[in-house]
Amino acid sequence: MILPMSRVRSAKRVTSFADSVFGEMTRLARLHNAVNLSQGFPDFDAPAAVKDAACAAIRDEHNQYAPPYGTKALREAIAGDFAARHGMAIDADEQVTVCCGSTEAMMAVMMSSIDPGDEVIVFEPFYENYGPDAVMAGAEPKFVRLRAPDWTFDPDELKRAFSNRTRAIVINSPNNPTGKVFTRAELEVIASLCLQWDVLAISDEIYDRIVFDGRPHVSIASLPGMAERTVITGGLSKTYSVTGWRIGWAISPRALTGGIRKIHDFMTVAAPTPFMDAGVVALSMPPESYTALAADYQAKRDLMLDILDRHGFTAYRPGGAYYVIADVEKFGFATDTEFAQYLVKDVGVATVPGSSFYFDPASAPKTVRFCFSKRTETLMEADRRLERLAT
Repeated sequence: MILPMSRVRSAKRVTSFADSVFGEMTRLARLHNAVNLSQGFPDFDAPAAVKDAACAAIRDEHNQYAPPYGTKALREAIAGDFAARHGMAIDADEQVTVCCGSTEAMMAVMMSSIDPGDEVIVFEPFYENYGPDAVMAGAEPKFVRLRAPDWTFDPDELKRAFSNRTRAIVINSPNNPTGKVFTRAELEVIASLCLQWDVLAISDEIYDRIVFDGRPHVSIASLPGMAERTVITGGLSKTYSVTGWRIGWAISPRALTGGIRKIHDFMTVAAPTPFMDAGVVALSMPPESYTALAADYQAKRDLMLDILDRHGFTAYRPGGAYYVIADVEKFGFATDTEFAQYLVKDVGVATVPGSSFYFDPASAPKTVRFCFSKRTETLMEADRRLERLAT
């Protein structure tokens, strides 16, 4: 039997969002032998002790399924680390779920806590998964804009976004793509609205160790009344330079943990076992290692800002994470996507067009995102290539 072609098609839910731009820009970087400052992965080594722990786990035959929600040792390490830094008691057995990266953790949280017809508030520019995650959960995303140069939001605009249909708000601090670190005062505004409207906060804190200029990282879960209505997602990828390991987690109120675990179990069963063992070692690293990590990334940020300034970009100083957003209006291209294509093909530097981080790209400012989680030699090579830039 041959089915009519009209029946052989993608589901309607996937037609409302575009393909991932990160993989495409990395593909173009390889094709044109460009310096890849697009996709957010380091080009330097992970900590030796963490790699050694993974290798030892493989050699010791820790190669079969782990418990679906993560090994007890890793869940306890995650709970202990978060509790020590934020002064909160976390139950590893009832609140921590290990997932295949923080991306899957976010999807599991959305699918398990949001119903069709609900609304999810997302700050834009946003990491590209948040909107599609909400759509796949059957919800309608509502966007509230962060505005340069400090990437602040208008409290009145945020208040207008809340309604009886609002089920959750997504917070990403430090933020990808802007590097914004939400202040305690800003988080208190968000928290007050969550309490007023009985809304869940989903807080992506994957970059929580990478903050600059003495800023504190404040988790919204630590604010009064928010522990029981906040889910934290995080992972090993960014802090420990192991983006390919796919070890992430969700720290949730007890009432939500069961649902998150069901979705995670049916999507992926379990994260990679040997990397869980390595995660225990990673999370036991001494405090001074994180101080050094932040200082090293701050130096890379400052170098990136200097490079961009010398080549005529208007760059916005990030407070955390490892990205810089730069305005490219002055270069005269019709869109930032055209400019990004020119950069990768003719200049030899791959970036991500900033409009890809907005719901409506046509209304977005013309920007590109540079990733600086690279060796100094890589950034200096990008500097040399940007000499080709037509200004």
